[in-house]
Order: sequence, then C-alpha cells, then structure tokens
Amino acid sequence: MEITTKVREFAQSVRTPFVLMDLDTVERNYKKLKSSIPGVRIFYAVKANSHLRVLKKLHELGSSFDVASRTEIEKLLSMGVPASNLSFGNTIKREEDIKFAKSVGVDLFAADAEMELEKIARNAPNAKVYLRIGMGGTDSDWPLSKKFGTNIDHVKDLVVYAKRLDLNPVGVSFHVGSQCYDKYSWKEALMKVADIFWFARLQGIRMNIINLGGGMPIKYVRDIPTVEEIGEVINESIEEFFNFMDRPVLFIEPGRSMVGDAGVLVSRVILRSTKDMKDWVYLDAGVFHGLMETIEDLRYELVVDGKENVVCKSFTLAGPTCDSVDVIYDEVDLPENITLGDIIYFLNAGAYTVDYNTKFNGIEGPYMCFIDEIDLREDVKITEMIGS
Repeated sequence: MEITTKVREFAQSVRTPFVLMDLDTVERNYKKLKSSIPGVRIFYAVKANSHLRVLKKLHELGSSFDVASRTEIEKLLSMGVPASNLSFGNTIKREEDIKFAKSVGVDLFAADAEMELEKIARNAPNAKVYLRIGMGGTDSDWPLSKKFGTNIDHVKDLVVYAKRLDLNPVGVSFHVGSQCYDKYSWKEALMKVADIFWFARLQGIRMNIINLGGGMPIKYVRDIPTVEEIGEVINESIEEFFNFMDRPVLFIEPGRSMVGDAGVLVSRVILRSTKDMKDWVYLDAGVFHGLMETIEDLRYELVVDGKENVVCKSFTLAGPTCDSVDVIYDEVDLPENITLGDIIYFLNAGAYTVDYNTKFNGIEGPYMCFIDEIDLREDVKITEMIGS
C-alpha cells in the first residue's frame, strides 16, 4: 500500500497502533493467482488475516477457505460460507473439532500421522483426506517441515492406512515454507507428489487432488519470484509429472500472498533512550502486539513519517511490554533524530499482525481499519474505524 498524504494525515489523527488495509489490493491478488494457475481452487488461509471484511471480500470473489479450528469454521458458516468450501488443513486437530466439522458438512481433512487418521476415522467416518509431505531445505523464511508433514515413504504408508480405516484418501498436500524465494521448490514438491500418486494407483487407489499449500512470497527487503513465475513452474510441472493421468484438481492455500501487501502497520514512538552506549527506540506495538514474526527476523521495510531523507543511525527497536523478549530488531537503521510521537510505518504488514495480538500486559494491540473507511473530518471517531 502506498503511503499517501491521505494515509499520513489519518495516521496522525487517530490512536495507534493499527493496520490499514486496502481490499482492492486483496482483490487484485486473488485474480492474479486465479489467472496464473488455470483451474486452481483457492482456499484462503484464514489464520493470515481473519477480519470479517477480508473474509467477506474473498467469499464474494469465490474463494474457499483453509481452516484450523472450530472457531474459524463457525465464523465462516455464520457468514454464509458453505461447509463444502472449507478444508480442515490443520494436521493437529482436537477430536471434538473433527466431529463438529463433520457434523456441519466439512468433508476435507489433512493428516500426516497414523493417529491423526485414526481420530478422523472415529469422528468423521468415510471423510476425504489428503496426506501432507514434509519439505526441507527450501529457500524460505520459515521452513515448516520440522512440525508439519512427513517423508514420501511414510505418506505412502498413510495412504494405504487411510484406505484400511475406510477413509477416502483423495490427494496429497505440501507447503514449501512460508515466504519461499525459490520458485523451483514447487517443482521439487510436485515430483514427490507424482511418485505418491503412481504408488497409490498401483494399490488400486486413485488420487486426484494436489494441495499446493502456501508459501508464495511478498516483497519485504529481498527480491522475490512473481506469482506468474511460480504459476508457470507449477503448470509446467503438472504437464511433465502427471501425464499418466487426467490433469489433477489443484488446490492452493494463500495467506501472506493474498493479504500481506494489502496492509500497513502504523505505530508511534513512545520512548527514546540511551543505555550503556546503546540507543533504544520503543513503540506502542511490539512482538506481542502484531510484530511476532520479527522474532524470526522477518525484516519489514520501515518508513518514519516526515523523516525519509534524514541521515540514519543504528538503534535497537522494541515494543512497550514488561518483557525482555519484546525486542523487534536488535539493530535497525532509523533517522538519527527520531523522537517521541514519530509515526513509523511497517510496509506490507497485512498478514499475521492483527491476528498475532496477545494483549499481553493489558496493552491493546493493533486494530484494523480500511482505506475506504478513512474519514478526515474533524469529528472522526476512532470507534467507528474498529471492525470485528
């Protein structure tokens, strides 16, 4: 999102921190992804940004949804999203949540372990399941395989075991790692999926769904492959590796790439100090209030309002809580004259910010507002800007 004069004036006039979103950008991202992978079915990962206006916009555009809990399922059903448009993609589910999901009509479940399949079989008999491959060594900010997914041989065993449990193993999923910079990671994953599909056919099991997961990057500070470039690799890999069968049904679960560049997090300096020859700047947002991903050294592009051309120096940037973990960056270049009350914009912060708000120490984290709601009249009321 561009930091326009309108945005700057609004930021100066209301309480911080907040995340300002542009739903037009979300729509452009959705349409770009749809056009880049022919026939793909988009399951937006609700966890990335679960604000009602974001979900409603995506529902209007025709999106399905990847859910991780009963709460997310209930939220979507209350909006009128049919259960047939939901996929329970969390591989670590409560049994009661599985039973609830099945009772309301959800019929797609992910798994990467025998016990998870047994839980699904007990609570959602005959359900459709897709098994998750682990991906390692990819060029991504957060490789996910240490917690999710498993190796090819184990997935093959799970396919057979799912069938033995009278489940319906319909496909395979993977995740190349959040914020993945190597477009060929999708090719490597699809080669593994083809191996599993061929094995399944030899067992008399016809699988036809490939869940491409998430991982498509947005621009922070590193150069990234475009959605179109990743789509081209995916399309070529499907043609190359799955010529032994009809074109598979493709799912994809974008989160960050759908909403990340549609938002900016706006925070304010509440203290500057020097301790043991080290300069500190403290904000009203921190790792417990929207900036959790900086713990893993996610580097947002920062803009200090009105001081873009000031000479910079190194600071430690921290949040407002009484916890030493609440340090955003140990070293970051900021204008040398940064001071109390200055506004800082964290660009491309529409994903994993508001939903990471813990309210630790009783401190309110960022609320959400939207560019089309900005009202610069003198009687603007901040409560009118806060969505559910």
